[in-house]
Amino acid sequence: MERLKDIKCVVWDLDHTIWDGVLLESGDVKVRARIKEVIEQLDRRGILHSIASKNDAELAWAKLTELGIAEYFLYPEIHWDAKSISIQRIQQNINIGMDAILFVDDQPFELEEVKSVHADVQILHADHYETMLNDPRLMPRFITADSSRRRQMYQADTLRKQAEEQYEGPSEKFLASLGMKFTIYEATEDDLQRAEELTVRTNQLNATGITYSYEELHQLMTSQDYLLLVCELEDKYGTYGKIGLALIHKQPDIWRLNMLLMSCRVMSRGAGSVLLTYIMREARQQGKQMLADFRETGRNRMMNISYRFAGFTQLSADPDGKIVFSHDLKQVVEFPDYIEVCVPERQHQ
Repeated sequence: MERLKDIKCVVWDLDHTIWDGVLLESGDVKVRARIKEVIEQLDRRGILHSIASKNDAELAWAKLTELGIAEYFLYPEIHWDAKSISIQRIQQNINIGMDAILFVDDQPFELEEVKSVHADVQILHADHYETMLNDPRLMPRFITADSSRRRQMYQADTLRKQAEEQYEGPSEKFLASLGMKFTIYEATEDDLQRAEELTVRTNQLNATGITYSYEELHQLMTSQDYLLLVCELEDKYGTYGKIGLALIHKQPDIWRLNMLLMSCRVMSRGAGSVLLTYIMREARQQGKQMLADFRETGRNRMMNISYRFAGFTQLSADPDGKIVFSHDLKQVVEFPDYIEVCVPERQHQ
């Protein structure tokens, strides 16, 4: 049986969905039973929330604030445009696949309108919202520290973007003003839940598209033949959490990069190449050659570009889209000047 696609964001209508009644007809609308509980619990699981509502934005936001739930909604779309347009804007802002969105509305017409434009979006009639806490699509296998604070990390990113828009000067100077610290270390058992989550959630910047279970990652982490690296990023606005993962097969003369993935949220910060650069430097220091696996998934073209930009050349390719890159490591790109790269002492004996 095919596994249900995990939902990363629930997009809510407002009238007759979040609350009973129509706000513009009666300002005294009441929040529906257990809605707040559903929103709060999903938020703790790392599920994001947004709004697509045909409404008066100022009145609606004031009501959400009064109800004590405004803080949970990222990139709300409250206006009179089509819901499909709202969904598209939310998807672009959060930077997830359409198939990772669940749209909840009380109007069959609105559900169908969205589905007709965005076939991959999952839909739910508002009458069934109480089933959501038991919906397998909304029950991640692990709830990690990063997942439970995912909303706050997106909110911090909004502040970064606002600061960037207001900044006058070269982009590199703005990036330098963030005080970014990029930490790379060998994975420990405490990292494996988030590591599994990263392989499942990361689509656009996953070089092979392969996902690994907690058990598989644990076996690889404890093997002498493999090196599993995790990286984190933080700046003056707060932490991005664990945002990257690499799995290296250590062979006598070669380091083969079986997996490289990076959260989409850090690409605009110029941090996407830091982990790859570190691995290349380490391999060169140990006198190894470097191979890297890539598999075309239809969504990860940026990783192909990242390898080529770093100086990798294509060694082989098969009809299934599997590519092996190689690098002689004679020239390795530098770390960006505006990022402090930190590598703690190795924790494994």
